[in-house]
Amino acid sequence: MNAFAKLGMTVAAICLASTASAETKWVMASGYPEDSFFTQTIRQFIEEVETATEGEVQIDLRPNGELIKLDAIRRAVQSGQVQLGEIRFGVYGNENPMYTLDSVPNVASDYDEARLLMDAQKPWFDKTFADAGMRVLSYMPWPGQGFYTKFEVTDGSEFQDVKLRIYSPATQRMGELLGFQATILPFAEVPQAFSTGLIEALFTSAQTGVDIQAWDYASHFTYSGSMHNKNAIIINERALSRLDPEMQEAVIAAGEKATETAWKLSQEAGEARLKELEENGMTTSDASPELQAKLAGIGEQMTAEWKESASPEEVEVLDNYLASKE
Repeated sequence: MNAFAKLGMTVAAICLASTASAETKWVMASGYPEDSFFTQTIRQFIEEVETATEGEVQIDLRPNGELIKLDAIRRAVQSGQVQLGEIRFGVYGNENPMYTLDSVPNVASDYDEARLLMDAQKPWFDKTFADAGMRVLSYMPWPGQGFYTKFEVTDGSEFQDVKLRIYSPATQRMGELLGFQATILPFAEVPQAFSTGLIEALFTSAQTGVDIQAWDYASHFTYSGSMHNKNAIIINERALSRLDPEMQEAVIAAGEKATETAWKLSQEAGEARLKELEENGMTTSDASPELQAKLAGIGEQMTAEWKESASPEEVEVLDNYLASKE
């Protein structure tokens, strides 16, 4: 091989090494299945990032809790074990009441109100996550909630002493006020809990019902709306800061777009998953006026309790939200 050929190979190798070193490869953890609208939103977010950075930022998504369980994802992002993650705010309700404000019945009972609540909460979340070395890139709302039972629900009197699975301290309180024996369980443990008799009913969305094939455990889904909890895409701030400014902006912009995508897909998923429950033999219905009245009363009681547990700054968030609805 002549000197020029050797020189050419050396230059090519250097160029390849430079290109490889310029690539940033991140890992993202999520707790939800591939066909969930949450995961679909994240896939679009990843595509946006990789396109905007011309492939220099690549994200390996590990969905369905296969790498890290949902309740451990925030800590994994904070420590840098993974660079990005999807979290459910309600998981952290024992730490601060702000995480479960959207779980108080009827505080935000439709998507428009949920959007206003997100806007009011955003400065608080921005500061809280920044103080912990992270950033919220995107907010993703759940569809409205309902009750999965083995019996028809009329006015809610049927709930007395039924074992209910819920997912946050706020929904646990709601369940108890309705007469349930309410237990907080991770999403992944729901099928086994049903099969062992630990739970007999669920309060969650149609999306979750499809994800766990609720028709194997329940015959009725009674939709109440009630609340639109939020998930979020979060990122380790140190990992983000290692990118050049233009790429940082591309990631942030993709996150903002993911919020818009999630709001759209959530509404579509709520309708589509309801039909899917019906197609698999479940009886679906809207909550009766009597049950809605009970939930409204519980919502007022829980809002008062929430205020008592919150700081003045956190109560101000709620007040700002309520003012924005007027």
